[in-house]
Amino acid sequence: MNSDDAHLLIVDDDERIRRLLQKFLIRSGFLVSSARDAAHARRILSGLEFDLIVLDVMMPGEDGLSLCRDLRSKMETPILLLTAKGETGDRIHGLESGADDYLAKPFEPKELLLRINAILRRVPTSEPAVVAPTVLNMGDIRYDIARGELWQGDDLVRLTATESQLMRIFSSAPGEAMTRARLVEELGRSGGQTQERAVDVQITRLRRKIEADPKQPRYLQTVRGAGYMLAPD
Repeated sequence: MNSDDAHLLIVDDDERIRRLLQKFLIRSGFLVSSARDAAHARRILSGLEFDLIVLDVMMPGEDGLSLCRDLRSKMETPILLLTAKGETGDRIHGLESGADDYLAKPFEPKELLLRINAILRRVPTSEPAVVAPTVLNMGDIRYDIARGELWQGDDLVRLTATESQLMRIFSSAPGEAMTRARLVEELGRSGGQTQERAVDVQITRLRRKIEADPKQPRYLQTVRGAGYMLAPD
């Protein structure tokens, strides 16, 4: 996906920041809408679909983390958090809330643009299949490698941008253990910025969509001293 196709929603209680970001991102080729708080964002989201949400954490009333958790339970739209807190612990809380990335304030608009484009590049695009797809089976879950799709029976399992990228990485070498450092490197090649601790968070989230019992994973295994491995049937 590129900026010509993408509709962004900016959620920030600071009107000046909303206007500045909206103007900058429109000039960068995006279609941009904005909301002043969580309640306003919910009203907009009830009637429109977006390709990415830029969400401020520190807002009066319902904060960005709470809104992020709630949105993630209902949709898989990528979410980029803006936060004045730059410590690692706060960033981890953001990822645990379901965000795909985070950016600490103050930031350069160009960096925000780079982060947005990196996330959008990780979102898989649907293309017509021209050959029979290669599929990995994990119990009643199957992963279509060619399409980058995870299915449970006839139901498509929605993946976040980062989860989708992780599945592509693991499916490229099933049965091979991958270190956290390698996963960080592979994710970084698509433009993301990920830390090893953040990889653990994303693995935990992905297991909830693959495993019958995420606490005792059968398919997305932890290999002691070596990292993680996808072990399909």
